[in-house]
Amino acid sequence: MPAHAELSELLDPRTTVLLTVECQEGVVGADSALPLLAEEARAGGVLANVARLVAAAHESGVQVVHAIAERRPDGRGASRNARLFRAAGRLPVQQLSGTPAVRVAAPIEVADEDLVVRRLHGLSPLQGTDVDPLLRNLGCHTLIVTGVSANVAVPNAVFDAVNRGYTAVVPADAIAGVPSDYTPAMIRHTLALVATVATTDEVLACLRRPRGVRRA
Repeated sequence: MPAHAELSELLDPRTTVLLTVECQEGVVGADSALPLLAEEARAGGVLANVARLVAAAHESGVQVVHAIAERRPDGRGASRNARLFRAAGRLPVQQLSGTPAVRVAAPIEVADEDLVVRRLHGLSPLQGTDVDPLLRNLGCHTLIVTGVSANVAVPNAVFDAVNRGYTAVVPADAIAGVPSDYTPAMIRHTLALVATVATTDEVLACLRRPRGVRRA
């Protein structure tokens, strides 16, 4: 884990953005299309940790961006070039635009100043979405990546962030995947090579220090 001074330097509220990945009702909520993933996120405390990080970001002036995956009822524009997409189309709960499934899940609170970015295609919260240009316009240097899943979307977000020149910070206990032993192995052997890995409490200790002014 990084030293506090090192992590604190990275997490300057003026140049840090917190990204929640697919923390939506249809993925991690009570009526999830992926109940095993939802159980892992909730029972393991991951969703609660994401909510803690979001609350601290609101208090400290760190911009929050919520990345939501959804599809149109007619499926127009949705990706179909991978087994994952085809399987998703057969799930009993669909991530349809405008439905409760694509709302940010409790206990995460969405503030008026948060940005919610919705994508209709692909695997990545950054590639081909508004997230990257929004980060640049916000003056982001460091991106805190949280949410699900450690199997696909979270590593996609980290790799895309690093490839675009951002420094990625991953609170290891604020991301979830299945099975439960996969996430720590993936963090240790993959994400730790390209991102700064910390704990939720370590990130909170940096975000909660009075410093600077809120981003306008």
